[in-house]
Amino acid sequence: MEIFERIGEHGHEQVLFWHERSADVRGIIAIHDTTLGPALGGTRFWNYRSDDDALIDVLRLSRGMTYKAATAGLNLGGGKSVIIGDPKRKHREMIFRAHGRAVQSLGGRYITAEDVGTSVEDMDFVQMETDHVAGVAGGLGDPSPVTAFGVFSGIRACAHERYGSDSLAGRRVAVQGVGHVGYNLCSLLTGAGAEIIITDIDEVRAREVADELGAQAVEPDRIYSVDAEIFAPCALGAIVNDDTLPLFRFEIVAGAANNQLAEERHGQMLHDCGTLYAPDYVINAGGLINVYGELNGWSAERARRQAGEIYHTLLKLFELAKEQGIPTYIAADRLAEQRIDNIARLKRSWI
Repeated sequence: MEIFERIGEHGHEQVLFWHERSADVRGIIAIHDTTLGPALGGTRFWNYRSDDDALIDVLRLSRGMTYKAATAGLNLGGGKSVIIGDPKRKHREMIFRAHGRAVQSLGGRYITAEDVGTSVEDMDFVQMETDHVAGVAGGLGDPSPVTAFGVFSGIRACAHERYGSDSLAGRRVAVQGVGHVGYNLCSLLTGAGAEIIITDIDEVRAREVADELGAQAVEPDRIYSVDAEIFAPCALGAIVNDDTLPLFRFEIVAGAANNQLAEERHGQMLHDCGTLYAPDYVINAGGLINVYGELNGWSAERARRQAGEIYHTLLKLFELAKEQGIPTYIAADRLAEQRIDNIARLKRSWI
């Protein structure tokens, strides 16, 4: 598919490609939709196999941010950045100052923050070149705890929908990925009395977390077939696919990862087999809520409280899915598109 066909496929407004020779680094910024407000989305630093893979990822992620902001009730559009390279690279100032200059060139249409492979310190470098950045030191900081709390609230909503009670005591939860968000989620789950089974591509990290929280750690490929009621993917996307679905014994899929469905048909397959799916951009909106709160001067407690509302958003979404007889991933899109359309139709009044 040609580049402009990819950009136009889901109605993206703008895509910026940038390259900084002095730092030997390149990146892409995608703005999907700004109907509700400026596009906001984090910066992902990843070692993509090709430029085309990076473009596909940033387009999918930015579109997801539009829908995430809409369902969370925020006055933001959707955007995303990717930087192509080794996320473990040291001496990062020039990389992120170059990225900051690219963000600044968009004149406020896009606001960035941290994401996979980036940190608060990286955003401090970005801020040297632009004010259109959140998640910096002195703000609300690392959004991972708020993201995790939103996912935890969403898992409780799923339990309420499936079992008639949102208690997680005695429930077995398989958590894939124990980075910042996954680790915080595991802590909340164990605090609520759940039994957790964890995995991570960093198996040493997985064993350390398992020892700390009294969990069971398994090899990465085994997580799809463990005996658990709830699967919480908290790593990278496309993990609900033709290879993994036949292994599932889960009754609920609800986690922090973006783009969990490899293709939309996998959402239909979950629906057909009776597995309750919490659409990723709904349940993992806590990080975006945290960033929005920072931009608007919220306290940390207010951001956390707002992330807790994901519980009620999911219950509303599940009700819509039942009423219309549709999979939950379609119901989520309809909720988001309805809000975007309603705001687009508003007309300003003159005094």
